Amino acid sequence: MLAERGEYGSEKVAIEIETLRILEGHLAPRALGLVIEWASQHRDELIQNWELARNNQAPRKIEPLK
Repeated sequence: MLAERGEYGSEKVAIEIETLRILEGHLAPRALGLVIEWASQHRDELIQNWELARNNQAPRKIEPLK
């Protein structure tokens, strides 16, 4: 399962990349919306970085939400 982690202050969340489903944690609604928006815009890059990490390679930088 591919997952991305988001943080806002002391809150943390893990989100499944393919479905954008929350796996664990909690973020304030506004912060969660921004994380979901960013993840949906960069889903392909997140999947590529997951594969790099699985192969012990450094992930590539992904642009922040604009």
